[in-house]
Amino acid sequence: MNSVSYSYCNSLAEEVLVRCCWHDFCHFLPRDDAMQPGGVMPSLSLGWPEDWGSPAPTECPGVQAAQRSSDCVQASRYETVENQGVSHVLRLAANLTTKGASAFRICRGVEAVGGSLSVTSSRETMVYSVECLRDHLDTVMEFLINVTTTPEFRPWEVDDLTSRVKVDRALAHQCPQIGVIEKLHEAAYKNALSNSLYCPDYMLQSFVQNNFTSARMALVGLGVNHSVLRQVGEQFLSVRSGAGVTGAKAVYRGGELRVQNGAGLVHSLIASEGGVTGSAEANAFSVLQRVLGAGPHVKRGSNITSKLSQGIAKATTQPFDATAFNATYADSGLFGVYSIAQADSAGEVIKAAIGQVTGIAKGGVSEDDVTRAKNQLKAEYLMSMESSEVLLEEMGAQALSSGAYHSPETVTQSIDSVSHADVVNAAKKFVDGKKSMAASGHLANTPFVDEL
Repeated sequence: MNSVSYSYCNSLAEEVLVRCCWHDFCHFLPRDDAMQPGGVMPSLSLGWPEDWGSPAPTECPGVQAAQRSSDCVQASRYETVENQGVSHVLRLAANLTTKGASAFRICRGVEAVGGSLSVTSSRETMVYSVECLRDHLDTVMEFLINVTTTPEFRPWEVDDLTSRVKVDRALAHQCPQIGVIEKLHEAAYKNALSNSLYCPDYMLQSFVQNNFTSARMALVGLGVNHSVLRQVGEQFLSVRSGAGVTGAKAVYRGGELRVQNGAGLVHSLIASEGGVTGSAEANAFSVLQRVLGAGPHVKRGSNITSKLSQGIAKATTQPFDATAFNATYADSGLFGVYSIAQADSAGEVIKAAIGQVTGIAKGGVSEDDVTRAKNQLKAEYLMSMESSEVLLEEMGAQALSSGAYHSPETVTQSIDSVSHADVVNAAKKFVDGKKSMAASGHLANTPFVDEL
């Protein structure tokens, strides 16, 4: 088990962040194989970075501060053919009866101390988070440990989740953006990352036993004494000892999936394999994403600095929207262009968008464009770190992947190190790489991937 604690204090509250993560292929930073023999990960304590100002006190007198803890475990990429969708159901099953507490006790116990329990998931991680007042950390930690290590999955309680699964799937089906991104991953990969975030069927107990193990866990804390955090981990999380089942490495293949329907708007996403999380190449793709355009920076603005918007506006007078797409994972990544267009102008919009990336691959980007994109990326990252929730997830993911925490200054320095040539090479990799495409809508005028 890898435990990390990091403390800071502000004028309002001192917060605690605790996170447990199960992983084989980790993200945010390159993995250094931090696991020691016997399936035990090293302990790490992080202090207040000196260059952020004076060290923070461990207590804030007179402040009954909110505290937060989080668990991060393996998600859909670790599912097999036999249990596809299990991560979706596990997310919904977070409040069910465990060996140490009934569903009723979990609900009333968290509410009684003014706390909250939430679960979020992605293709690589599942994050269990609790919030409470500082004095009630022991209480909420008990529920957090029960939920993640001793679930019972009583058949009648699991059966009651069926309607909630159907609601989630129905809501996702109504959102074309979700559908296109799901189809893109299905087309792009042969395994692992091709697994859907949504459940066709489920098998719970075996998945938990094989994947929720201490060797795949990182427990991190924000504002909590490291010795307390370590004691909790050693006392309660040892029940899930072992290395767990080894996950498969994602294999990129490229492909195309199209969903023909009567919708007036065509949603399309064309991508090539991108950079691995934490790598210098991934930073270059992130900068390229901002060069092309990653959404307007002025509310209800037209995003006139976006090269995608500039290029597409010359190709069509019809309404459209376009943004660069970038997804990084522990052993792969996807980079491409997402566009929304009228059915009769979809072809022009898609080709114009691809043309903008091709132009950058030929050197059609200035140093000023790259500098502006790096500034945007750094600003977005630093402002996101002001949120304790985002800082929680960042710390857990970094501890999981490398057993260390890299400060925001280190991250921004890695962004600054991206050169003009790195951005051009990233664009070349997209242009020359094998494409994957997902599209939905009235696709009569939407080109196939081999026509691009």
